[in-house]
Amino acid sequence: MTHRPRRSCLYMPGANAKALEKAKTLAADVLLLDLEDSVAPEAKGDARAAVAAAVKVGGYGKREVIVRINALATPWGREDIAAAGAVRPDGLLAPKVETGDEVIALDDAMTEAGFADEATLWVMIETPRAILNLAPIAAAARGTRLSAFVMGTNDLAKEMRAKPGAARAPFWSALSLAVLAARAEGLSAIDGVYNDIANAEGFEAECRQGLEFGFDGKTLIHPSQIDVCNRVFAPSDDEIARARAVIAAFAAPENAGKGVIKVDGKMTELLHLEEAKRVVAVAEAIGPVS
Repeated sequence: MTHRPRRSCLYMPGANAKALEKAKTLAADVLLLDLEDSVAPEAKGDARAAVAAAVKVGGYGKREVIVRINALATPWGREDIAAAGAVRPDGLLAPKVETGDEVIALDDAMTEAGFADEATLWVMIETPRAILNLAPIAAAARGTRLSAFVMGTNDLAKEMRAKPGAARAPFWSALSLAVLAARAEGLSAIDGVYNDIANAEGFEAECRQGLEFGFDGKTLIHPSQIDVCNRVFAPSDDEIARARAVIAAFAAPENAGKGVIKVDGKMTELLHLEEAKRVVAVAEAIGPVS
């Protein structure tokens, strides 16, 4: 398994050519080039062409480029997939996914459009039915390109008629269950957006809450949110040092074959070794922080 950092996943409106160009200079780990919510129905065709052209030209460096398509059930979904397949972004993000069968249908459409096997499929988890079907949705990863769950908390709030405050209490069950389902099948889990762009303190608090839930990163709606998000979701220096110590301890000849050892006085099991390797792999993929 590769451990590609997905700390900051920034939505960029597909109808905005300046935004698509500016994205090449931003420190986001993932760019979500949007053909869905940010694009009016009459602009869908132009946005699709603009995103396809931008992806074809490239210049996004090591950023992961994901195109958010319209749902297959809409008049635009299959055309979005076909256009993306012709220019080969890193993957697609599909909205309003509620069943494992929908994941399979999306994967089949990607194959028909010419996507390589290594391309990824991300799905939005943003309806009550999706929450109730999390296990079969995640299980569809076993035979498809499914790689990540992305929480659509704005849509979920609307569908639930919930009024989430700063602590997001109405979402606790949904967020936790989504992370559990994702981890059961080796998927990335990405938290939903924070709407109050001017509230930097509230945004950082919600990032930290997402980290506590176990999310790998967060979707963003403005470039000003990138730096804080990257910092919160990156392994800390202490975590990296501890991880390297765990790896070194298990590699020592005197610990060969042992399932439990002491590292810096703490009981450490093989499960901690696995997590240590993940932390170091993510840290190395992120690279030095300037």
